[in-house]
Amino acid sequence: MKKAVCTFLAGVFLLPAAACARPVEPDLSDYASGMAEIPVEILGELDEETLADLVEEPKYVALTFDDGPREDTTTRLLDGLLERGAAATFFVIGQQVPGNEGLIRRMKAEGHQVGNHTYSHVRLITADMDTVVEEVHKAEALLTEAAGEGSFWLRPPYGRIGAERAELIHTPMIYWSVDPQDWKLLNKDKVVAAVLDAVRPGDIILLHDFYSTSVDAALEIVDRLQKDGYDFVTVEELFRIQGVEPQAGVLYARPDRTRSLD
Repeated sequence: MKKAVCTFLAGVFLLPAAACARPVEPDLSDYASGMAEIPVEILGELDEETLADLVEEPKYVALTFDDGPREDTTTRLLDGLLERGAAATFFVIGQQVPGNEGLIRRMKAEGHQVGNHTYSHVRLITADMDTVVEEVHKAEALLTEAAGEGSFWLRPPYGRIGAERAELIHTPMIYWSVDPQDWKLLNKDKVVAAVLDAVRPGDIILLHDFYSTSVDAALEIVDRLQKDGYDFVTVEELFRIQGVEPQAGVLYARPDRTRSLD
C-alpha cells in the first residue's frame, strides 16, 4: 500500500521515482515535530483506503539481530532487508568479525546500525571489571577497523549487566521488548506468530541472524508488519524519532522504558 501511495503522490507532484526510495541515511530531524500536512485538495481526491494509510499515525519498530555475522545467513538477511527497504540493528560478536569485515561494511553502507555484543559473548554480570572493559573494547576495535569510527552501542549478552559494571560502559545499552526466543524454537512460523502477537509501535525486537529459521522469520515479519503500516528503523533512529536522548550506561528495553540493572 505504501508503495502505491508513494507512486500516486509522485504522479500528483511530478516527483521523480527516486524520491520514493528510502535513503541510506534518512533525515529524521523533523519526525519529533509530527507529520507533515497533506493539502486538502489532494485528500479529497483519494479513496478511503489510501486516505487512511496516509493520515494514520506512523508506526515504527526496530528489528535487532544478535550473535552474527555469519556469511551465509547474514548475507541472505541483508539481501532480503535491502529488497524490502527495511533497516535493522546488528549486535555483533567480536570473534565473528575476522573474515566477515565485508558484511560489517555492507551493514553500514546500506543504512543499518552496527552494535557491540562483546568479543566472546561473555556474561558481563559475573565477569570481573577488567574482563568487562577488555571484552567491550576488543570488539569495538574490530568493529572500528571494519566499519570506521562510530559509536557502537552495547547489547550485554543475555541482556544482563550489574550497576557497577555499567559505569564502565561509555555508550547506551540496548535490551529488548519483544523476544520470541527464536534460538530455542528454531521454527519460522512459531517465531513469526510470537512476534506478531506481541509487537507494538516503538518496540525493539530480538532475533539472531545466526539461524536460518530466524532469517526466514525476520523477512516474513517485515512483510507482514509493513502491510500493517509499520516502518523498520534502526534502534538509534527509533530513539531519535521518539525524541529520546539515550544515556551512556543505561539499559533500555525501548526508548520510553529502561531496564533495571542487576
